Amino acid sequence: MGETTFSHEARAQGSRLIALAGPFQCGKTTLLEAILAHTNAIAKQGSVPEGSSVADASPEARAHKMSVEANIAFADYMGDRYTFVDLPGSVEFAHDARNILPVADVAIVVCEADERKVPALQLTLRQLEELGVPHLLFLNKIDASAIDMRQALNILQPASRTPLLMRQIPIWSNGVAVGFIDLALERAYVYREHAPSEVIEIPQGDAKIEKEARYSMLERLADYDDALMEELITDIEPPRDQVFDDLTKELRAGLVAPVFIGSAERGAGVTRLLKALRHEAPGIAHTRARLGVAESGPPMARILRTIHTSHGGKLSVARVLRGAFADGQTIVSAQGEDRLSGMARLMGANISKATDAKEGDVVALGRLEHARTGDTVVADGRADVATLDTRAPVPDSVHALALVVKDRKDEMRLAAAMAKLIEEDPSLVFMHDQEMSQIKLYGQGEMHLRVALERLQSRFAVAVEVSKPSVAYRETIRHKVTVRGRHKKQSGGHGQFGDVVLEVAPRGRGEGFAFAERVHGGAVPRQYFSSVEAGCQDATIHGPLGFPVVDVEAVLTDGSYHTVDSSDMAFRTAARIGMSEALNKAEPILLEPVLAVDIFVPSDAMSRATGLVSARRGQIMGFGPREGWQGWDKLEALIPEAEMDNLIVELRSATAGAGFFRARFDHLAEVVGKQARDIVAAHAGQPARMAAG
Repeated sequence: MGETTFSHEARAQGSRLIALAGPFQCGKTTLLEAILAHTNAIAKQGSVPEGSSVADASPEARAHKMSVEANIAFADYMGDRYTFVDLPGSVEFAHDARNILPVADVAIVVCEADERKVPALQLTLRQLEELGVPHLLFLNKIDASAIDMRQALNILQPASRTPLLMRQIPIWSNGVAVGFIDLALERAYVYREHAPSEVIEIPQGDAKIEKEARYSMLERLADYDDALMEELITDIEPPRDQVFDDLTKELRAGLVAPVFIGSAERGAGVTRLLKALRHEAPGIAHTRARLGVAESGPPMARILRTIHTSHGGKLSVARVLRGAFADGQTIVSAQGEDRLSGMARLMGANISKATDAKEGDVVALGRLEHARTGDTVVADGRADVATLDTRAPVPDSVHALALVVKDRKDEMRLAAAMAKLIEEDPSLVFMHDQEMSQIKLYGQGEMHLRVALERLQSRFAVAVEVSKPSVAYRETIRHKVTVRGRHKKQSGGHGQFGDVVLEVAPRGRGEGFAFAERVHGGAVPRQYFSSVEAGCQDATIHGPLGFPVVDVEAVLTDGSYHTVDSSDMAFRTAARIGMSEALNKAEPILLEPVLAVDIFVPSDAMSRATGLVSARRGQIMGFGPREGWQGWDKLEALIPEAEMDNLIVELRSATAGAGFFRARFDHLAEVVGKQARDIVAAHAGQPARMAAG
């Protein structure tokens, strides 16, 4: 265990940042509300369904009754300052967590012993494990479940690579949890509605269960403490301080994940949870060491969120990692320098002025125009700019919409508004697809994009209509043909004359366009070869089916010229005429982009995932266990891009919100029959001639 020891009473110093994480609808926001009420940060515990909670105060969160962004609140408990960040449970809004969790001192993972939610829980725990963030579990809604704790651990442990350590067991009465026994303190408590629990004698019927559960807890702790193991072997009761020292050390080292129980809605179990945070959770010094940040140096902070307010401008919500910040300081980020203009504290949607920002605090820094979410910033000092770019990677987009503004005067405002929304939520991608003449918005799912568009209208008064993005179809030819392209025009003075013979043939898929010449005897002067090539390429921009032409070869074999009337433009025009005729004659065929898709799902959802692929004209290329992920499978498939719309919606519906995919372009494939004819007709607005296939 090393030489360093922690005393149970030697608490972490400074303000601590506690992240509330976990699957969707497990009660994170309700737990935050209970904590705020218990610490008298608010007068009364609010309700998420009633829209009276401190968190989820945005119009979009209220409307959809779910967290759609990280919510920040602070509280004091027994002389210690805590900042709590309530993270969204839906994977569609998970990007906030990627920049916040690394600088959290500890995470409370709110969960239920529900097998359907285990895959989503596993996503949360894996992220915490990979970041090395100490975490504990709060098994919520214990009052609504009569599950045995041993069974609960059997359900939850597969989601965690870190051993789960049961810290409490419930006291049951007529199938209802009326209290709990703390295994470290060996005390029993009875729940009181929205009040601290009352200490009672351990019920006689629970004494044996408590002894067995406590011994199991000590056995797990002894895996990392030889002295404790020796005491257990020799039947020596370890001192309580030693037990708490081990609990503290092993939590901070990430060796165990303690499990507490309670009911957030009733405020049950909150006192013991807060006391565990007070005595056992690490502080900013531990987090700074984990991040590799030196203890000394200029003031340093990490940007957790970016908020654009209607009156106060841009706010960069940051955690102070080192030193203290004051108004007027020069702030350096990876993108440039700014002068700090004001500071504020957040309590849900409420913003209040702050006069200082000390080590460990979470504050909103005003008007840092260069700083971005995830950046590290320093004040009044120099830094290696490369080390300040600490933004978390943005996940691949899985859903897209095409946008058209309802009022054309809003076109310029759309780009400016989206830039601000993307600064707040970097997992959004906004682009103008020049080829398809479409403005596209990409994101993490249907709800993610819906909320973004709601903010676009409510905050920036830009209304848009949405549609399915167009697919970048291509076309090629089936056969080799030879044609003559001739351009002759007299209009007084010099005329125009160009004459070419082209041999046009298909190439292998993915080989692109090629041009060559086999002209003999100077039938076409060499100086016009490049113009002939340009004319051939002009004809491939829009083929006979209406799409760009790919994978063809044009060979100039013959032609003629006029010493006076021939020119670069005349030969370019002749080549375009000839190439267009060749493409028509050579049986044009339609091609569609096909994506290589890696789908990740819980193992029990594999059959549903394969069904989704088959229903989308997909081809399954392979499947098997997902490496390093117990209870997960990976499915590899080829799916036409035209069939990808709403795949993520159906996939998450089939996997309780946990499934996801990654996709990349793989190849172009021929589209045949009625489907091809319908695509061409829809594109052109009229039937088009093409190979029957």
